[in-house]
Amino acid sequence: MHLHLRAAAETDLRDDHVWLTAFMGTAWENHEVECAAGVSDSVEKDFRTLHELYEASAVRDAWLPVFGGRQPAGAPSDRLAHPPLMLLTPDETVRAAAFLTSVSFDDLWSRAGAKIHASFGPGWPETTVREIFRSHHRDLRAFYARAAASGHTVLKAGWF
Repeated sequence: MHLHLRAAAETDLRDDHVWLTAFMGTAWENHEVECAAGVSDSVEKDFRTLHELYEASAVRDAWLPVFGGRQPAGAPSDRLAHPPLMLLTPDETVRAAAFLTSVSFDDLWSRAGAKIHASFGPGWPETTVREIFRSHHRDLRAFYARAAASGHTVLKAGWF
């Protein structure tokens, strides 16, 4: 399971679930190259828990980096789309970047770290789990900063 994020100019995207599914499929096939280019990122399996870490903040925009956005036009309304897609506008991308820049990872961890560590089960050292999430946070912070500086939209796909 992966949460795949891809930044792009708003003018390069269509607000259409079918078109965006194909776009994200191609982006996923080229994920390694796109990550190196700074236009893509992903979080493997930990994205729900990462969202919980951010929710430990009292900041209104804490929901934006992981689960924020809206479904594109044409997404099914009666069931979960495959893949589920979300779009963040350029303004929301700037707000997500600002949140990630301003929030202290250590403060978030002090509020939610014990619960997150416990969810990994016995045998996982707290320092290992903490570093996994610090790495996710660092990567998302850098990704959103680049996307915001470029005025890009962020498209998210859930690959299950």
